Amino acid sequence: MSLLDEAYALVAVDSVSGREAALATQIFERLQRASHLDVERVGDNVVASTRGHQARRVIVAGHLDTVPGEASAARVEGERLIGLGACDMKGSLAVMLCEAERDVPRKVEITWVFYAREEIARHESGLLELAELRPDLLVADVAILGEPTGGVVEAGCQGTLRLGVTLRGARAHTARPFTGRNAIHRMGELITRVAAYEPRAAEIDGVTYVEQLQVVFVDGGVANNVVPDVATCTLNHRVAPDRQLDDAVRSVAELLGDVLEADDTFEVLDWAPAAPPSLTHELLRELVATTGQPPRAKVGWTDVATFFDRGVPATNFGAGDPLLAHRSDEFVDASELDAYAASLARFLSA
Repeated sequence: MSLLDEAYALVAVDSVSGREAALATQIFERLQRASHLDVERVGDNVVASTRGHQARRVIVAGHLDTVPGEASAARVEGERLIGLGACDMKGSLAVMLCEAERDVPRKVEITWVFYAREEIARHESGLLELAELRPDLLVADVAILGEPTGGVVEAGCQGTLRLGVTLRGARAHTARPFTGRNAIHRMGELITRVAAYEPRAAEIDGVTYVEQLQVVFVDGGVANNVVPDVATCTLNHRVAPDRQLDDAVRSVAELLGDVLEADDTFEVLDWAPAAPPSLTHELLRELVATTGQPPRAKVGWTDVATFFDRGVPATNFGAGDPLLAHRSDEFVDASELDAYAASLARFLSA
């Protein structure tokens, strides 16, 4: 069966976040037939490990879940698989599964991790479930996360900072607005400053991370005839790996400057730390060399940060165009799967 057919068989199984059980069972039962692997299931997470005598161990990990959608709409058109999760990331999972089944000489020991609930709130992550219940399964020298990268190493990941801002005013009748102060009008100046934000770039280990800042929610208003006294917004800031939480918060506060007044509120709602590229690690340098392409920065947040937080240098490397992820028409081509499989096999082989 071709890799495209293997990927189609995975895409055809509904595994929207929280519904990964059927796919986990399918992968678990299949890997159990591989005598060279120790296979364990923890909840809806499946972990298969080689048990040879190599000194170094590599984790190759991928998430089983998809964003909401209809798995039954999956189809193959020529050399292209179209369907929910084809790109993010069941194409990579198909390659992982087939490569895990091959009992061939390796230069490293390998732990294959298929985990649940990546596409929803991080505290629900199957990877964190494994870290809590079976941390021994996540011990390795480096980790490769099969997020779609077009077969290029996308190093590290940016942090994600979510900030809440509340601006105060004073209520008044809309016929006499001069007796109050319009909080939504004040918000206009904040939005203007964010819209004029010039992204900061940071070069680390030879790759460049470009930060971003966006207003993602705005709320306010009391009634059609009332000048609003409160307006709120949420900001999303993508932060390069050379910055920690305090520095990132301070940079946004400095941008907003005198828009913020003493009675306003400026608070951190959520923070997922970044991970550095770690391309100084020998094994990750070897992976880059195997691809034959220069690495680039991962602009979003991924579980590379989860591995790094556990002391495991990690990178993103998978099949499919990352710009197609989460789209209703996402797809992956047979040539992309074949190229990814060849690179991964070369890197892992003795």
